[in-house]
Amino acid sequence: MSKRPVAWVTGSGKRRVGWHIADQLAAQGYDLIIHYRSSEREAIETAAHLESRGSRVLTVQADLADESQVTRMVEQATNWAPQIDVLVNAAAIWERKPLEEVTADDVRKHFDTNTLGTFLMCQKIGLRMVQQPTGGCIINIGDWAEIRPYLGYAAYFPSKGGVSTLTRTMAVELGTRNPRVRVNAILPGPVMLPPDLPEAERNEAINATLVKREGTPQHVAMAALALIENDFITGVLLPVDGGRSVYAPENPQQE
Repeated sequence: MSKRPVAWVTGSGKRRVGWHIADQLAAQGYDLIIHYRSSEREAIETAAHLESRGSRVLTVQADLADESQVTRMVEQATNWAPQIDVLVNAAAIWERKPLEEVTADDVRKHFDTNTLGTFLMCQKIGLRMVQQPTGGCIINIGDWAEIRPYLGYAAYFPSKGGVSTLTRTMAVELGTRNPRVRVNAILPGPVMLPPDLPEAERNEAINATLVKREGTPQHVAMAALALIENDFITGVLLPVDGGRSVYAPENPQQE
């Protein structure tokens, strides 16, 4: 049986932020549980990549909004690795749509994946961490712009705002049961802008930071490692946004 620590990263099959966090954890000596919803091919490729770095890897599939699927997935994963040391909730959806076109189904879909899915994973894995003498560390991925939302994502931002409240709640709920269980969140800024984003919008996002450059998923991964290693931090919402959340340009364009 491997003595290496185990990290579970949701939404890490595709090469998005979760993938980069999993990659950094593999480099730090972790075995990995890779979750995906529909990207099976990409998850298999990710597993092969992480195994090439020396990690044992399990891929698991579930719709995180379906509690029965999450329960089944958790049982599968904990049979493979009875102790989960780190959980990173990186699975998310975001869809751009004018407010006039947003439906109740749009709102439910974002809350189901971004808020409910994060809640279920925190609850089910967090309570298992409570039973572990060494506890565990949970990191949720939110969004800096919950405090200053931009246009076109009226269904998305409320669901991400819920992640911040959920993080503080779980820090209290789990930490009072076992002081070694910690829960924090990272709120990324422009770290992985869409490749098809118009150049004007890309420049606007960069100029709205204090560091005047686009970040990378590695910046988020480094923040995750710092939160994992520092055992005196819990209940924190850490912006990784190049100063975007504290800076407003003098003549901002409409976002």
